[in-house]
Formats: sequence, C-alpha cells, structure tokens
Amino acid sequence: MIRCLLVTTDHQVLVDTDLDRLHAPNIKWYFVDFDQPTEHEKQQLVSAFEFHPLALEDCFQYLQRPKLEYYEGYSFFVLHALDTESLKGKEINLFANEKYVVSYHEEPSSEIDLVFNAFQRIHGDHEHWTIEIVHKIMDKIVDGYFPIVHTLEDKIFSLEGRYEQRGNDKRIMEDIFDIRSDLLEVARTILPMRDLLYRVVESRRLAIHANKKAFFQDIYDHLLKLNDMIEYNREMTSEFRDNFISLNSYRMNNIMKTLTIFTTIFMPLTFIAGIYGMNFEHMPELTTKYGYFFALGGMAMISISMILYFRKNHWFDE
Repeated sequence: MIRCLLVTTDHQVLVDTDLDRLHAPNIKWYFVDFDQPTEHEKQQLVSAFEFHPLALEDCFQYLQRPKLEYYEGYSFFVLHALDTESLKGKEINLFANEKYVVSYHEEPSSEIDLVFNAFQRIHGDHEHWTIEIVHKIMDKIVDGYFPIVHTLEDKIFSLEGRYEQRGNDKRIMEDIFDIRSDLLEVARTILPMRDLLYRVVESRRLAIHANKKAFFQDIYDHLLKLNDMIEYNREMTSEFRDNFISLNSYRMNNIMKTLTIFTTIFMPLTFIAGIYGMNFEHMPELTTKYGYFFALGGMAMISISMILYFRKNHWFDE
C-alpha cells in the first residue's frame, strides 16, 4: 500500500494514494509511506523518486544494520523496531530532506501508522515537519523497546526464589539461557540504534535546529538507559546461573558425603561378613556357641563407634 500526506501552498493537508500528485505546482511538502509494498509498488519507489541505487538496494535487501547515510539532496535512515513476539528487528527506511519524508517498510509498522495518522490532523507551519516526523518515528520506535526489556527483567526476577524448589533444575537452567538469548537479540537492535542516534545528535549535515537537537538527545539518553538495563540484566542472569550451579554443587556434595558415610560404615561390616562367609571347615569361630552374637555385637560396636566419630568431627553437619 502507498499512502501520501500532502501539504499544499495554502497549508491544506491532503491524504492521497496517487504519486503523480507529488509534483503538482501547489504541493509544497509531502510524506509518502510504502507499507508492505508489492513488486509493482517497489518499482514506483524507483521510478517516482531519484534515490541513489545503493539506498534503494538497502531498502530491498532486508535486513540492514541501523545507519545514517548522506546522499545529494537528502539523508537516508535505516531504523529498527522490535517485534514483541519474536524480538527480531523490523526494518524501517526513511528518505528525508526539507521538502519530503519517504518511508519504506516491508512489515507492518505501528510507529509509522501512529505518526502518519497524527500529522494528517495537524494544520499550520510545515517547514519543520521533516525533522518532527523523523523525531516522532524514532521516538515511537525507542519507546517500544522499554516494554520488551521490562518484560525480560520481570522474567529474571521471577527466577529468584526458585532455587530452593527441587525437581525443576533443568527447567530453571533452560529459562536462564532463554532469557540471556533474548537479551542478546534485543541488544543487537538497541546498540546499533544507540550509535545511530549519536550520529544524529552530533551531525552537522542534518538541518536540525538547536532546540530540536534536545529531543534527539532525549532519545539517545533513552537508548543509553536501555543499554545499561540490558547489561545489568545480563549480569543478573550470569549471577543466577553461577548461584544455581553453586547450589547444585553444594547439594551434590551433601549427597556424596552421605553416601560416603554409609559406605564407610558398611565397609568393615561387609569385611566381617565376608570372612565368615568363606565356609572353610577349620575356622574355630564357627564352632563357638555364641560366635554369631559376638559377630553381630562387634559389627554394632564398630558401626556405633564410627557414627560417634563422624558426629564428633561434624561430618553430619550441612
């Protein structure tokens, strides 16, 4: 779908789908959105505008890294929104100069929809609409990152307290690694966007008034905050993972200690039982009247002595 937002010389705002009207004498400014374009509509992007072939190639070859490039007469932005389900980047391309904004995206974009619908209701001076629209689109994209990061943060804190539960060790580790993978996926979008906003704020080639730069600086600050949140959450998952492994090792050591104690107690008893189970004919103890009871008593005394020795040396303490 192609939709056009046109501003006439008498400051009227029109919505149309016909690209032929863009070059009419009474059109002073326009915003054209290529929303999930067909092959025919892609060819219209090529034929209706004189954009550089490399910029068009970046549009058609999905998915490019977020970036800002300068061409003769306009600037080209590659932005990434985040899909809330898959956490994959959704590319949004912008061509912008003082007379127009052209957006191109092959997936649905709620950010573009919100900005397009908002500006078609605005009347008045259109001279700063290009910067306003670029700013609003970037702002909406970055605002969409926060709920995703907060959701991952909630998942991390939900892991706390589950270490004492037994029987779900494998599931906890799977959750930790899933969250770390999601954080890495989000970081792949946020970090390049942070670098892009830094270029925008520091750029001298973009026609951004000083008081407008503060708004882009605000978006950049949000991206710095998101980056810090991701780093903190990754450290949290590392700490949970290490604590979980340590706790499992502690449990395993206690189990091994218990098994070692029982094995050590039964070793002399097994030795005695083995001696008397050899069935030699000339073993004098076999003919002793109370030999059986002496053997059992000796085994009991050995076991009790070993238990008392282990307790004295705190082997039973966890």
